[in-house]
Amino acid sequence: MPGSPSRALVVAAVLAGLITAGTSDPATARDASGPRVLFSFTDERIDESSGLVVRDGLALTVNDSGDDPVVYAVAAASGDTVGVTAYSSDDVVDVEALAPGIDGGVWVGDLGDNRRARSSVDVYRLGEVGAGERTVQAARYTFTYPGGPSDAETLLVHPRTGRLFVVSKELLRGGTVYRAPRKLDESTIHRLAPVAAAPRMVTDGTFLPDGRHLLLRTYSRAVVYTFPGFELVGEFELPEQEQGEAVAVDEAGRLVLTSEGEGSEVLRIDLPADVAAALGTTPTQAAPSPEPAANSPDTAAQASDAPDPASPEQEAEDRDRVWFVAGFAVFALVAGLLVRAFLRRSRRKR
Repeated sequence: MPGSPSRALVVAAVLAGLITAGTSDPATARDASGPRVLFSFTDERIDESSGLVVRDGLALTVNDSGDDPVVYAVAAASGDTVGVTAYSSDDVVDVEALAPGIDGGVWVGDLGDNRRARSSVDVYRLGEVGAGERTVQAARYTFTYPGGPSDAETLLVHPRTGRLFVVSKELLRGGTVYRAPRKLDESTIHRLAPVAAAPRMVTDGTFLPDGRHLLLRTYSRAVVYTFPGFELVGEFELPEQEQGEAVAVDEAGRLVLTSEGEGSEVLRIDLPADVAAALGTTPTQAAPSPEPAANSPDTAAQASDAPDPASPEQEAEDRDRVWFVAGFAVFALVAGLLVRAFLRRSRRKR
């Protein structure tokens, strides 16, 4: 019967298949090679792992919104929690990120703002975090965005200078990479400065060990850029996870991925061969840039960084935007067909 719901559903299925085929670009849809399950979290308190640092046989992580201001230290050999560090006597709003500091410490990003309602966001600097229970009072730095509130889940710390970067998370358009001032003061509200464009829906990121490249991840893919130029190096699909939220780099330059969910698996992957080749060297061969002579957190925060980055390649972002708009158009078309068929059927029944 012309205009029936069954025919509309067939049309919807065909159009959905065309969209899926169109987004399977062989240059960008390659699976990351050899995912390996390192462990699964055994601690039921870790149910929304949203930030990750891997070092010295430990996986350090933080929960998404709703948890206390704590960092969990998990033994990578077993998945068992071996340490908990409480870092503030104040409540946190929406912790979304964890980044390694150049002094052996970590930085915690209380950056989440789904409703775009926060007048400012906070980043905490902790000293060494490891096994055992401890309470510390971390240094707390406050930031605002130049264009008003923004949601973010990514905190980057340059491995040589200690300079901070925040990457916003946007659904309908690309995000933005923001740079923090060189000098940080707990008594000052700092203004972040935009320096580069980013993909949509960035959930985390990390500098690679050489300090000359960085990687940003979404729920399903990863994009590698040069630094400080932010030129596109390559991109690739990530292993499927329930809700891929975090990424870290281990001592060998391999990527480690986590996902939200109680008992979630922590995966390890190598960079795909073509991306590693585009870097000019594998991460395991790259010698880290030298650290400042005075390796203190305050010196790291004030250290001079490279020149201002330029805008990155827009090809990947533009391609995603085109398919995103096309998807909405198809959805509207299918919805219209279904409504039209329903109304015709209703009139005939009368």
